[in-house]
Amino acid sequence: MTTVAHILKSKPEQQVYTTTPATSVYDAVKLMSDRNVGALVVVDEGKVVGMFTERDYARKIVLMARSSKDTPVRDIMSAPVLYVSPKQTNEECMALMTENRLRHLPVMEGGRLMGLISIGDLVKDIISEQKFIIRQLEHYIAGDIA
Repeated sequence: MTTVAHILKSKPEQQVYTTTPATSVYDAVKLMSDRNVGALVVVDEGKVVGMFTERDYARKIVLMARSSKDTPVRDIMSAPVLYVSPKQTNEECMALMTENRLRHLPVMEGGRLMGLISIGDLVKDIISEQKFIIRQLEHYIAGDIA
């Protein structure tokens, strides 16, 4: 099983984009669009206090006919934040995401934000792991392993 630390190292882009609770939803969505990401970690005075996602925008701004320019992120962010440590496995993360219907998990260590993993990161890692196992089994069946 792969650890979160390994998944983070394998990501081509390790930048974690953040916003503040006071930022307008409009500016947060613009940042997500500019950076081509689906979620921002909400940080206040160095502490992770929430997550702001496309889902938050769709359900809490669009469907409620609110103004994205007049609404601060704090009013619609998801909180409290579930997070994982670098030592946790891909399977533990997948279970946490599935159980809580999450698409993004901040990676925290000692109260410090280390990264962000998405459901896509986990799926890619699990597929890679399974391909490796299949290749090993094929070699074993063919008698290539001594």
